[in-house]
Amino acid sequence: MTTSRRVVLDRIRAALAAAPADPVEVPRDYDRAPVRGPGDTDRFTEAVCEYRAQVLRIKPGDIAATVAGLIPSGAHVVAPPDLPADWVGGLAVLADSPENPLGVSELDRADAVVTGCALGIATTGTIVLDAGPTQGRRALTLIPDHHICVVFADQIVDTVPQAFAALDPLRPLTFISGPSATSDIELDRVEGVHGPRTLDVVLVRR
Repeated sequence: MTTSRRVVLDRIRAALAAAPADPVEVPRDYDRAPVRGPGDTDRFTEAVCEYRAQVLRIKPGDIAATVAGLIPSGAHVVAPPDLPADWVGGLAVLADSPENPLGVSELDRADAVVTGCALGIATTGTIVLDAGPTQGRRALTLIPDHHICVVFADQIVDTVPQAFAALDPLRPLTFISGPSATSDIELDRVEGVHGPRTLDVVLVRR
């Protein structure tokens, strides 16, 4: 070790020994309560659209018609086992189930997958799945090229800390911010690399 380096390190040690720093307590309860009542659906919509996803704001009775309008006539859609039948009424449905799970090739041939979600985050335009009701297993939303996600307005929270406070960390969590994309190759955005190329969000007023 050089003399100058030793001198600098000795001075640092002496300074720390003379006045040890007080421990810093970091608050962990920030932004856990709603900012102003229910989550901000306008901000959620704006943030989702920034990711080149589409948001359709509808009334509860319009889910089936909206979903049907997002896919070609005669298309096949994948549905989790507990997805409400009236969300995909009149469509050709490939039903997934624990007893008869769809294989990778079947999921790959599907035109779209329709799911619900655990919650949405307004500030980041993120949808969170936790394999809970209406969501199915993770593979359903990673393999088909088109994901149609039904989000109810009262499922939206404002901030990421609020989302983590509401989620169960023991569940398999998937955070979706727009279609799957990367800009790793020459900074050109390429969509559909790790999951669906198209994301449509059906935002339902209760």
